[in-house]
Amino acid sequence: MHILIATDAQWVVNEVKAALDSPSTTFAVLSNGREVAPAVAANTPDIAILDMQVGSMGGMAITMDLRLDQSSGALPKVPVLMLLDRVADVHMARRSGADGWTIKPLDSLRLRKAVTAIAGGGCYAEGIPTPDLEEEIAEEAVAEDATVTEEVTADTADTVAQ
Repeated sequence: MHILIATDAQWVVNEVKAALDSPSTTFAVLSNGREVAPAVAANTPDIAILDMQVGSMGGMAITMDLRLDQSSGALPKVPVLMLLDRVADVHMARRSGADGWTIKPLDSLRLRKAVTAIAGGGCYAEGIPTPDLEEEIAEEAVAEDATVTEEVTADTADTVAQ
């Protein structure tokens, strides 16, 4: 597997390599986001792991650039795993076209799970509510609305009766 890592933080490179290194894995490490598209054109990786902050061009801009080049036929599709700094960045990762993201701090198990899923054609996401939780929240909101409606109706009836 050939993995492209774009980050300007050496600790991120160290953690990613420690989690994913094997005899059959090669890495291309870039510290400038503007170098990613040319590197992909020269040697297409199986997956690109992009840090949220990479010098003058962050992970969001890099992903959007890759997707734009892909849509024009200039580059092949490259699966992207984005390394987010915080949960609030999930919205931007989704909008950029990343295939998945994980939220720092990093750990080997989550990195391996994410890369396996994304390189296999799937996706990986952290920091978003699960469908079960979304249904539970929606049910609570409907129940709350019904209670408020009942209270308003009862208050209105009391006012009219007076």
